[in-house]
Amino acid sequence: MEYYLVKWKGWPDSTNTWEPLQNLKCPLLLQQFSNDKHNYLSQVKKGKAITPKDNNKTLKPAIAEYIVKKAKQRIALQRWQDELNRRKNHKGMIFVENTVDLEGPPSDFYYINEYKPAPGISLVNEATFGCSCTDCFFQKCCPAEAGVLLAYNKNQQIKIPPGTPIYECNSRCQCGPDCPNRIVQKGTQYSLCIFRTSNGRGWGVKTLVKIKRMSFVMEY
Repeated sequence: MEYYLVKWKGWPDSTNTWEPLQNLKCPLLLQQFSNDKHNYLSQVKKGKAITPKDNNKTLKPAIAEYIVKKAKQRIALQRWQDELNRRKNHKGMIFVENTVDLEGPPSDFYYINEYKPAPGISLVNEATFGCSCTDCFFQKCCPAEAGVLLAYNKNQQIKIPPGTPIYECNSRCQCGPDCPNRIVQKGTQYSLCIFRTSNGRGWGVKTLVKIKRMSFVMEY
């Protein structure tokens, strides 16, 4: 009979038990176990795939160790993902993915959702003036008062050249949250994924949906 060593949630390792497959009502965990085992055995070593010799005996220590580490990594990345989404203040979700190695959350990554000025820089948080437009797309709005063009078109895509400052409506403006001149301040509207790259360059960010050209994605 096939048995699995079960680590019970909220209990120490000393209470682990061996359970037959029929006792396990956790299809997702079993699928992850099978996938992790397959991934390890599929790794190429010295030009040949690693294959098990005895399927009916205890897993080799190296395989078991890999599966345990992968499970612990999955838990750590899920906790980090949950923490990122608790701190975000925008519509899009943040996902975390590592299908490359056993690396957990980076220790030198800090997620912020507010401006952090460099030394010697003073930010004025309160706006000095605002518009009184009823339709900011057609009237003399904040950008015109600053002597520049409105940054966006009707599809909320940037239409001004790179390097041109963007003047959005602010808390002193009479327009509401649906104003066409409020894009960056709403944060990213897309779900993004922080993922472990397969080319040795560490962590990167990718989109999970198609994004139209010249659309605002996120600040960095």
